[in-house]
Amino acid sequence: MKQKSFHTLVTGASMGIGKAIAEDCASRGENLVLVARSQERLAGLATELAGRYGVDARVCSEDLGAQGGPGRVFAFCEQEKLVVDRLVNCAGFSFTGNFVHIPQEELLQMAMVNMVSLADMTRLFLPGMLGRGRGAVVNIGSLAAFQGVPGMGLYSATKSFVVTLTEALAVELKGSGVRVFAVCPGFIDNQQFYTRAGHDRTRILVPVSGPEVVVRALRRGFASGTIVQMPTLFDRLMVFTQRLLPRRPVVMLAGFFAGAGENNLHKR
Repeated sequence: MKQKSFHTLVTGASMGIGKAIAEDCASRGENLVLVARSQERLAGLATELAGRYGVDARVCSEDLGAQGGPGRVFAFCEQEKLVVDRLVNCAGFSFTGNFVHIPQEELLQMAMVNMVSLADMTRLFLPGMLGRGRGAVVNIGSLAAFQGVPGMGLYSATKSFVVTLTEALAVELKGSGVRVFAVCPGFIDNQQFYTRAGHDRTRILVPVSGPEVVVRALRRGFASGTIVQMPTLFDRLMVFTQRLLPRRPVVMLAGFFAGAGENNLHKR
C-alpha cells in the first residue's frame, strides 16, 4: 500500500472510538499523529500500527484538559514538520448524575476537553489546510447533542456545541477544499468511558453499538457532502422522531433511555 505523505491527527486515540479510527486510518495507509494522555497506551498502539501497516505513527502524549494543551500538540507537529491534513477531534468524556452534583473541577475539565480544546485544535490546524487548499476536520459528536439528557446535562450541552460549531464551519469553508463534518453516534461500547462517567451501562435501554459503526460513518462523511453523519438507522430515527414531539417529552424520554438518573450512578 502506498503511504500517503500527510498525517491524520486523532485525539483520544488511546481507546474506544479514537483507537478504532486510528486503526482504520492506518489500514488505509494514512500516517498518524496519536494524541491522548496515556503515553504507554499510545506508544503500544503506534508500534503496532507502524509494524502492521508500514505507516508513520507519531505519539504526542498531552492532556487536552490542561491549559495550553492544544498549543503544545500543534507545536509538536510544527517541530516534527508533520503536515496534518486531517484532524479528528475525538477526545471527550462524560459525567453521569444531576448537574448540581458535578464537582467544579469535573465541570471545568469537561468544558475544556469536549469544547474548548476541540475548538482550539480546529483553529490551530485549519489555516494550514486552507493554505494548501485541502484537508478535513472531523468532530465526534453524539446523539445526545440533539436534546438535553437528564443525568447527562452538561455532556449533552457540550455535544450540542460540537454540532453547531461544525455546521457553521462547514458553511464558512464551502469551496475552500477543506471539509468539516460531525459524526454523532448513540451509545458506543467502551467500558472505560462508562466507568469514567460513573454510568451503569446495564441501565441503558437503547442499543449499544461497537466503535466500527462510527468508523463506517466517518468514511461515509468523507465520501459525501453531509455535514452531520448518524452512524446507524436507529440514530437517524431517534433524531427524526424528535421533530414530531414537544420538547419536554423528548427530553424526558432521552433521560429514560439513557438510564442516567441519579439512582443509576455507580458509587463514587
